[in-house]
Amino acid sequence: MNPFQIKEAPVVYDVAIVGSGAGGGMAAYMLAKAGAKVVLLEAGGYFDPADPKYITQLKWPYESPRRGANTTRPFGDFDAAWGGWQIDGEPYSAKTGTEFHWFRSRMLGGRTNHWGRISLRFGPDDFRRGSLTGVGDDWPITYEDVAPYYDRVDKLVGVFGSKEGIRNEPDGHFLPPPKPRLHELMIQKAAKGIGIPVIPSRLAILTKAINNERGQCFYCNQCGRGCQAYADFSASSVLCIPAIKTGNVTLINGAMCREVTTDPKTGLATGVSFVHTGTMQEHTVRAKTVMLGASACESARILLNSKSALHPNGLANSSGVVGKYLNDSTGASRGAFVPALMDRDRYNEDGVGGMHVFTPWWLDNKKLDFPRGYHIEYGGGMGMPGFGFGFGTENMNGKYPTANGTMKPAGGYGSGLKEDVRRFYGAYVHMAGRGEPVPLESNYCEIDPDKVDKYGIPTLRFNYKWSDYEVKQAKHMQDTFEEIFHAMGAIPMGNKPGPETNHGYGLEAPGKIIHEVGTVRMGKDPNKSALNAYQQAHDCKNLFVVDAAPFVSQGDKNVTLTILANSMRTSEFVIDQVKKKNI
Repeated sequence: MNPFQIKEAPVVYDVAIVGSGAGGGMAAYMLAKAGAKVVLLEAGGYFDPADPKYITQLKWPYESPRRGANTTRPFGDFDAAWGGWQIDGEPYSAKTGTEFHWFRSRMLGGRTNHWGRISLRFGPDDFRRGSLTGVGDDWPITYEDVAPYYDRVDKLVGVFGSKEGIRNEPDGHFLPPPKPRLHELMIQKAAKGIGIPVIPSRLAILTKAINNERGQCFYCNQCGRGCQAYADFSASSVLCIPAIKTGNVTLINGAMCREVTTDPKTGLATGVSFVHTGTMQEHTVRAKTVMLGASACESARILLNSKSALHPNGLANSSGVVGKYLNDSTGASRGAFVPALMDRDRYNEDGVGGMHVFTPWWLDNKKLDFPRGYHIEYGGGMGMPGFGFGFGTENMNGKYPTANGTMKPAGGYGSGLKEDVRRFYGAYVHMAGRGEPVPLESNYCEIDPDKVDKYGIPTLRFNYKWSDYEVKQAKHMQDTFEEIFHAMGAIPMGNKPGPETNHGYGLEAPGKIIHEVGTVRMGKDPNKSALNAYQQAHDCKNLFVVDAAPFVSQGDKNVTLTILANSMRTSEFVIDQVKKKNI
């Protein structure tokens, strides 16, 4: 008799995958195409951006029931972001004096429905930071190991960009990049004059059709809402839905994973236990192999909760490193008003859903007081105006220059207000740095001994602090932003962030950039890592982790392209090992 009344499925699947984002979605796609019978567990609901039930693309701001004054979603009423940093009934905590903000996505495709589509390859140096700098650790794999999979991912998902020949910003197989918009041309010219490169962005958006199943971008600048043409990459539309159409994938939505079940004699994974979020009943699916792609912190939580006599510290955790070395991208930003962009002619300047140009890391850290670099993302232009449109004249005593050189107060009401809004429309730029932190063992997540969520599953408690390295990096970002602003004749908005601002120089709180990695790190030494070079658990040969948890370090790049490439590589390894009867 089962005292918990757990309902076990009679079917034994070839593979059970937890999470349907970049890692889980790629694994489902690869394994289904290879003929494996897969059960895909997603804690959130079903989502297809082409289904009329979910379409929010091309709606006007005034169609929001709140007119944009408030929102039910973290990035706006219309964005494809189901979840957030705080979810009712799913708490988490932080140790005293520390801070971490944990974003959970609750939808098919996960965060890939609302990400920025920035698709940068890690470079050769990013895989060997320890040996190059003496700070941090090397990965057990090299760029050469991952490069063939980057190539295949580029061709599968579609990435635009340009060949630049930058050694640690490797080129890929690119579609044509969109032309820079006016503010981006100004940034490019100003930055070039002071020795800062600005090159075409590398985004997973189809500027050119690549197959009959996906359309071409029509430049509505609303990728974050989910593209009904499938012109941008989301795991839901490009990986999960095609995988399901093979007939080899059983998708279970509303599956909140509790633990990976294991055999009491061998310690091997036997399946996954989950609570159905609709019925609140516990279920177990059985599988020959288990792959976790639930996101870095959620995968760590599942493993730490998967305790047994043979795995007393949690599954894959004989080394004690599960949950440790958590790190998120650094982030700092600044905006500016550009007088030269006032009184612009109106035309459609939407473009793709994101920046058309960016700045890759361009300096030598050996000559700086922090050991890791960052890239710069640029915003601006005549996009769709939203709620709270401002004037950006704070540093000019609330006035702006007219055509005859006199200063005129901005704002007011009536016709004067309308005139000023039109005058300032499109006259702003924004810069955001996204950088690499140094992974620390002291930054971690662990099971909170006193709390469970509404499903009865023990929750996470975080311990995270930025080091001086990240604070100094943020200071460099702010100095660089101002340098570019001044070179283009822009007026920075507000006061320059100093050491007292946020976590230092405007540095965002840990977790706010939503790039967390590193909680189930890979490595050559089983005493110091949880996984091997193929993201396979040292302690459990039929368990794999395919999200960003295996990452040894962050890189000064966004992580999604590397998740996709690594998951593809791991999936092919699983297929090979099954054929050889090793798992």
